[in-house]
Amino acid sequence: MFSRRATGELDKPRSDRPKRLKQILDEQIEAGLHEFNRSSTGLFISAFAACLEVDFSILFMGTIYSMFGGSLSTEALHLFLALCYPIGFLFVIIGRSELFTEHTALAILPVLSQSVRVRDLLILWGIVYAGNLVGGYVFSILISRIGTKVGFIDDHAFEYLAHHMVDYDWSTILLSALLAGWMMGLLGWLVTSSQETISRIFVIILVTFIIGIAGLHHCIVGSIEVFSGFITSDSITFTDYLRFQVWATIGNALGGAVFVAILKFSHVRFK
Repeated sequence: MFSRRATGELDKPRSDRPKRLKQILDEQIEAGLHEFNRSSTGLFISAFAACLEVDFSILFMGTIYSMFGGSLSTEALHLFLALCYPIGFLFVIIGRSELFTEHTALAILPVLSQSVRVRDLLILWGIVYAGNLVGGYVFSILISRIGTKVGFIDDHAFEYLAHHMVDYDWSTILLSALLAGWMMGLLGWLVTSSQETISRIFVIILVTFIIGIAGLHHCIVGSIEVFSGFITSDSITFTDYLRFQVWATIGNALGGAVFVAILKFSHVRFK
């Protein structure tokens, strides 16, 4: 019989071994640099597609609310809607499309490693953010027209989801978005550290479910919720939308950049 060493089995990389911190950081920096090296058109199209994909969370949530909103308790309804929240993120992250809240941490790591300039970071963020918003507006208009006519979503669902995002003062939205951005940045780190697709799917579901059940403010998914409410309900104004969008974006960006990118980078480089 051949020994394990003779067959070379011991020389093969062990996929079950956890990745080292530096390996995770290096992979994140490499992934970030890949985005900086993409064409602006390709990046925008990917970001546009990402928002169309993540918006299926809204479609699912709106459908569940329309079907069961009048028969479930407030607590049970909130739980069911939170269970719907991860579906769009699975489409985006496993499908490798570009979501702004992932880039708040991922794209800043090459800046910290001095591989790209801050100006390049702002351009990248601008392209991805614009692509996400445009994709969201398109989906909002589409689903608000088709959903109500076919009957799987009614206008009250959009109004309910929108009020769940805007019925707070600016400081609450900012701090809630900071937590959501922190978790989204951490999600990118955990997905990179995971070895298998099943592990990544579990991590995505876990983190985004927590964001959903806690009702945290996500500037892209929330944008579709509020904008859909704005175009279907008189109780949501354009001022409500702008107030939400500004503070949620700032909070998400700060959460991902400060509490994930800067802390993780410092932890690895200065350990």
